[in-house]
Amino acid sequence: MFPLLTKDTAPAEALPLMERSIAAYSFVPNLHAVLAAAPITYRAYLDTFEAFEKHSSFSPLEQQIIFQTANFQNRCHYCLPGHTMLMTLQKMPAEIIQALREGRPLADAKLEALRLYTQRLIDKRGHLTQGEVHDFLRVGYNERHALEVLVGLAAKLLSNFTNALAHTPLDEPIKTFEWKHPAER
Repeated sequence: MFPLLTKDTAPAEALPLMERSIAAYSFVPNLHAVLAAAPITYRAYLDTFEAFEKHSSFSPLEQQIIFQTANFQNRCHYCLPGHTMLMTLQKMPAEIIQALREGRPLADAKLEALRLYTQRLIDKRGHLTQGEVHDFLRVGYNERHALEVLVGLAAKLLSNFTNALAHTPLDEPIKTFEWKHPAER
């Protein structure tokens, strides 16, 4: 139903976006090949993801905690292995990678507050209590951080929901990190 498009089969508007993907990854990931069918969605995803990675005030590890929490909560069979590979290549702590893959709390109190805040935003569709927001802020985050998480979640909504709709097949490089949500094992 959702084909993996190539530069030969994608709409002309998607071609510059595919070039951006190639520049970033050396190939067109299957998620991007699906998104190419809707250039506006593809552009929104690339721009949002890039803005979050390059301009948020979160460290690369904190960014991945936000992404992986969303991937877990949204049960994204494609993005969770993809970000596992990225975290592994960036030599991020194995215990954090594994905890995020299992939806378990993180040992570091500040990082756990970030994970829990992100999870609550998703689960409650943004309707957090003042106490839940305070739990996030009291560990050293601020209002900017509270709002920047939303940009990471916007990128993940686009990718996670696309993968759920399209049943996007894993790219060869991430197959070794294949994942199923604990509730589906």
